[in-house]
Formats: sequence, C-alpha cells, structure tokens
Amino acid sequence: MTLALVVEAAFRCFICRACGLIYDEAEGDADSGLAPGTRFDDIPDDWACPLCGVTKVDFEPYEAAAIERRATAPRQTAGTRGDAGVVIVGAGRAGWQMAQALRERDADVPITLVAACDASVYDKPLLSVALAKGLALSALVKEPASSAARRLNVRLLPRTHAVSVSTHANTLRTTRGSLRYRHLVLAHGAEPREVVQLPAALCWRINHLDAYLKFREALGEPNPAAPQRVLIAGAGLVGCELANDLALAGHAVTLLDVNVLPLANLLGEAASNELLDAWRGLPLRFVGGVRIANVDKNGVVCSVHTEDGQRFDAEHVIAATGLQTPGRLAHSAGLDWHNGIAVDALTLRTNVPNIHALGDCISIDGQALRFIEPVGRQAKLIAGHVTGGAVLPYVGTRPPVRVKTGSRPFTV
Repeated sequence: MTLALVVEAAFRCFICRACGLIYDEAEGDADSGLAPGTRFDDIPDDWACPLCGVTKVDFEPYEAAAIERRATAPRQTAGTRGDAGVVIVGAGRAGWQMAQALRERDADVPITLVAACDASVYDKPLLSVALAKGLALSALVKEPASSAARRLNVRLLPRTHAVSVSTHANTLRTTRGSLRYRHLVLAHGAEPREVVQLPAALCWRINHLDAYLKFREALGEPNPAAPQRVLIAGAGLVGCELANDLALAGHAVTLLDVNVLPLANLLGEAASNELLDAWRGLPLRFVGGVRIANVDKNGVVCSVHTEDGQRFDAEHVIAATGLQTPGRLAHSAGLDWHNGIAVDALTLRTNVPNIHALGDCISIDGQALRFIEPVGRQAKLIAGHVTGGAVLPYVGTRPPVRVKTGSRPFTV
C-alpha cells in the first residue's frame, strides 16, 4: 500500500503597495469576511484593501524579518558600550518603521525615538474613513507606544520636541535635554500649510491622531434634529475624504476650493463630476472657484468670508490646504533644502554623511512624493546603510493612490 504524504503549505503574508497593510493568511480579514486561514489566491479578485481600498492586484508577497526578543534596556557589549547609536525624530509610520528596520538588522544598536506626540502606532488612512467604518476612537490605535518601544527595545521620548541639530557635536537638542547620536534619521513628516486667512485659533488642522481625536471629541455624535455644520477649506485628497466621511455620518458639510471641481489636481473633469454626482443626496455642498478672505467667530459659530462676498457659517472649520515640510531642524543642521529635506536619490542620505531622512519630509530632485508605500522600503534602505550591510540603491516609484471617498472611490 502506498502512503500519500500531504504537506500543508505555510501561511504567507502579502503587503499592500499603496498603504503598507499586511494581509496574513493565518489571520484572514474579519472586516472583509475572510476567515482565518483564507489563502490569498482564494480571495476574490474584486476584494479591496480594508485600509486604503486598492484591489488585490496591488498586493505583493511579504516576509518580515524576525526580531530577537530582548530585555527593555539595550545589552551593553564591547561593540556597543558607549555607542550613541541612532536617534530618530518622528513617531509616525516613518519613525516606527525606521525603528523596526534597524532592529531587524541589528539587535543591539541603541535606538532613541523622539516624538512630539504620544507616539501611538496607528494607520493614518483610517482617520478619513473612521466614521463610515463605525470605528470607535479607541480602535484607531494599533499598538500603544510603550508596547511598541518594549517590543523593539527602543528608548522612547514622547511629548518631546526636537529643537536643533549640532552636526559638529553630533547632538540633537530637545525640550528634554540634548541627545548624542552616531546616526540621525529625520522622519518628522510634513505639517499642514499655514494660510493667514485660516488662523490656527479658529481652524482645525487634522494631520495626525492627536488632532483628529480632539476634533472628534469637539464634534460629538451627529444629531439629525440639529446637525453640527462643518466647513472644509480645500477639496484635495484630505479635504474630500474627510468631507465624504463626515457627510456619510450625517454631519452638514460645506466644501470650498479655489478650483471649480473637487480633486482637480488628481482627477479629470469627468471623474470629478462623477464624484459630485455621488455626493447628491448627502448633506454635502461643494462650492468651487472661491477664495477665502477671512474667518471670524461669534460665540460658537465661525463665519467664513470669500473674496467674492459670500459668507458660510459653521460650528467647525477645517483647513485642508496642503502640507509643507517644517524646516527648523534641517536649517539648524545646514542640510540642503529643495521643497523639503533634499536627499540623495539612491541612498536617502542628506549632504551631512551621518544624517538620513525619509517619508513626508524629504524631497528627491526637488519633488516631495508624500505616499505611504515607499516608507517601508526607505526605512530598510537607511537601516542597511546605518548598520553597514549590503544595500541595493533606492528606486523611487509612484504607487497607486486610492481616493477613499466612499460614495465614489477612485484609484489614481
């Protein structure tokens, strides 16, 4: 009698090229109705990434390097004693992925992570679809900062602002003292662009979890009998996604833009009109071709005045007028600047040899490409240079962008 030997293939992981979400066959995806153990090959072709919405074709195989578990304090060896190690500025996706990539390559290198926020690990794309998905605010945090720091053996300095860099002394000055570094990695991202007509005291700028949580707390739950009015200045990617999500939740939304159509810089005229058609029936009003002159407040109501004499009243005003890279650290270090921190296209190194940068704060050949997908590859490349391993040159690509306007999503 012949015995047939059946070998069950190991579960695999696949990563979304657009947002970095990892689909683990062992875990499945409860949100999409995929049970644990569902093989990627068996997923329907029209399945969409639960985070950013791109389709199955935009996933590729992923294998994470193992990280050796260690005690909280770095182990001091002859090779690391007195080593200032790596200091990372920023605890968004770029900062944490940088720490992850370093730890995968070197179990002992000291890593310090400086964060202006509380450094919670979260998926930023969820901020613009949280209401439509019915996510509790507590569910937005994937991992508490303290847990991530222990897992990666990182010294974490939350609620700490980086002030300046001394390249001569290899030190980073912060609001909690100065830190020595052997390598400095800037991953502090970009911040909402300041527009004088939209004063910060009167307008929300939602670019990270802290700001979003405060906005949602102030907004409260939608009341059909007396909906709060939200005005959003800027009908780009962030503005349209937030407007769509708030309107789906029942809030009364007005969306203003200097362009006559929403998402004018991403979509063609026909697609923009499709989006407008999809918004019909929602409490969402788009007004294009207007410029804001000023904003004032009377009690709890803000009034937005346009240059052509129109007035729009709302309880909340959100400025979604684009991003800019903060330049204080770069300028203090004497880093080259070209629409952001200028880095070498192949190595992501700045003009100062032991300072690298990645993510939203960098520019390559003068172009800032603020996408999520390249961050993981950028982190691995920098980690290779820092730890002295063999590294392939960085290859910049334009990943697919999923416009998460749930009423009519687009892939660009």
